[in-house]
Amino acid sequence: MKAERKKRTLQLAFWTWTWVATLALATFGPIFLWKENKSLTIIAIIVNLINGGLMVLANVKLFRQYDELEQKIHSEAMGLTLGATVILGLSYSLLDQTNLIKSDAEIGPLVLFIGVTYLISLLINRKKYL
Repeated sequence: MKAERKKRTLQLAFWTWTWVATLALATFGPIFLWKENKSLTIIAIIVNLINGGLMVLANVKLFRQYDELEQKIHSEAMGLTLGATVILGLSYSLLDQTNLIKSDAEIGPLVLFIGVTYLISLLINRKKYL
């Protein structure tokens, strides 16, 4: 069981890092590599999208290796993160739409919020259940 879990963890790490790399390519390629060639940009975005799907599948396969308690810990953390992100994200968007903030609502801060919320939720749940 441990060998299979290690294998799944390494697969998730691989797909996560390749997703980050393809995201960087899709983001910076049009600026530095192919000077806004739309065809290459579309291809890079499609490759990133497919890679992201494979990363999600790797994550699901890893979660299937968890015992019931670990699944519960992660499930609760994901539920809290999803709810908090929807509420904060929509409020953030409303602040932008109503011009109550000077800058545009960008996805970056929301992604940071997701990561921090999930991490804190996991730590709290681990302390609560373990």
